Amino acid sequence: MKYECGLDIAELEKRTSKDYLLTKKMLDVDAKEFLELADGDKKALSYLVKAARIIEKINMQLDSHHNLPFLKYLEEMCKKGDKKAQLTKILFDAQKGIFALDCESNLVKLAANLEKQQGRGLYPENLSKEEFHKILIQMIKDNKIKEVKKILNQRSVVEYTKDKKELVAIDYIDKFQEDFKKIAELLLRASCVSTCIEFNEYLRLQSQAFLVGDAMLDAYADKKWAAMQDTPLEFTITRENYSDEMTETVYENEELSKLLKENDIEVISKDYLGARVGIVNKEGTNYILKVKDYLPLMARHMPYSDDYEQVISDDSDISQTMVDVDLIEVAGDVGAFRAGITLAENLPNNDKLSLTIGGGRRNVYHRQIRFVTSEDAKQKIQEKLDNILEKEFHQYYDENMDHPFTIGHENGHSLGPKEGCEALGKYKSIIEENKADMVSLAMIDLLTEEGLYTEEERKKFIVTYAVDNMLKSKPELTQAHRVRSVMQNYYFIQNEAMKISKEGFLSINIDRMVYIARQMLGEIIQVQLSKDFSVGEKYVLDNFVWTSEMELVSQKLKKISKRLNGKTEQKLADKLFLEQV
Repeated sequence: MKYECGLDIAELEKRTSKDYLLTKKMLDVDAKEFLELADGDKKALSYLVKAARIIEKINMQLDSHHNLPFLKYLEEMCKKGDKKAQLTKILFDAQKGIFALDCESNLVKLAANLEKQQGRGLYPENLSKEEFHKILIQMIKDNKIKEVKKILNQRSVVEYTKDKKELVAIDYIDKFQEDFKKIAELLLRASCVSTCIEFNEYLRLQSQAFLVGDAMLDAYADKKWAAMQDTPLEFTITRENYSDEMTETVYENEELSKLLKENDIEVISKDYLGARVGIVNKEGTNYILKVKDYLPLMARHMPYSDDYEQVISDDSDISQTMVDVDLIEVAGDVGAFRAGITLAENLPNNDKLSLTIGGGRRNVYHRQIRFVTSEDAKQKIQEKLDNILEKEFHQYYDENMDHPFTIGHENGHSLGPKEGCEALGKYKSIIEENKADMVSLAMIDLLTEEGLYTEEERKKFIVTYAVDNMLKSKPELTQAHRVRSVMQNYYFIQNEAMKISKEGFLSINIDRMVYIARQMLGEIIQVQLSKDFSVGEKYVLDNFVWTSEMELVSQKLKKISKRLNGKTEQKLADKLFLEQV
């Protein structure tokens, strides 16, 4: 196929300029965190960075059938000095693909004559939702239940059969066999030089899982990874399914949904793959671990806690590790800067097999992504406060309180119903992210009473959350993390915990915020317990309301910040990648 760049020079120059493209800097080549490591760990990181970049190559193919050939086209044109290609490649490398939504929810399309596919690279190109449903219905009627279960599994890539009448699923280990073999070899090499025995055991388990398409091997690796608390290095294979827009559509077809239920076919959205390489920061980790002792108490205070089983309980060990990580490399799905980039992750998710064999979860926090360091960025924060927040609340805004809120959010994923949410279909992720936010906010009074936070920190926690929840534009329904922000803002305004004046200034009823957050959390738990697509859809659509007040604030935010997207700068990773080891 013949490719060409989709944006003109003026648009490319704008979107790649400093004001429009934020840069998040990972560890540099002279970072003391790296220089202080043992030689074996430094060498191990070189292998791990190389492995991460192969993961990125695989994920690009899951993201779009055209990503790799378009990247090759850009590289060839860059060698010829083509300025358009050079600027396009900056954006491609930042968003790690041809298609992405920016932070104003505009679709960025870097290649001309291509349209974003609902099935991305996970399904046959140009497979429509209607045809997908029709084929599955016929396959179920033909009693091809086993084949349909594989198609609706989180770790498969789907293709047409030769006659194009049916679909067939291929485990992604088998689909990208040669690349996974290379990764397995690199992980084995890293395990031979790293200084940490426990970390090396994990690398060997993950290496084995990349050689055979067997979910149980991944489960063993996940279980080991989630149990590691004291390791100098961090290496993560991220597998999350928030971006799959096709699989969950099966619930929108009544006939198909009924057939799936009758034949006991579980529907799990497909995973996109990422990799994280970093160095565990002990001081930051100790701060995060302070909350761990409070998790059973938080579990007891969850709404309707007697109506479901959750991961955290009083009568068992807390199977959850937590680390704060100085990042060297974020690759693939976890490194894609699309409107934003991940501050932290709580993995494995509920659909993963490791949780059924006694495995726990691991929370990893991203230091370099959360830091606000430049004077320009700090000035922008003050300008935002001056334009959208009533003066009396300025004293309580503290960008450093985003981190405690994120800690509460990530722990929130471990609280509440641990199964059955897949039936909520395309609304599952929105509702789960909403739940995690409301856990963080609803528990702040409890944690203040217990002494984890001071009264001053409590006020800052609430006000900072409210301000940072304001968006620059109405998001698309596919943007789970942003849709939940709109839902929350609407809910708090309707319940008189927040107010936006006709001039576009936010005021906050600090004491009422926590009460309303707990009320919303209870409603979310009831939606998850319903296991009903229609209930989830109604709850999201009833609260996903973009008001004129929100629009007024968004227009102000756009004037303050021109940023449309961002990129990562990974100088140490680039150096390690080129090293001969």
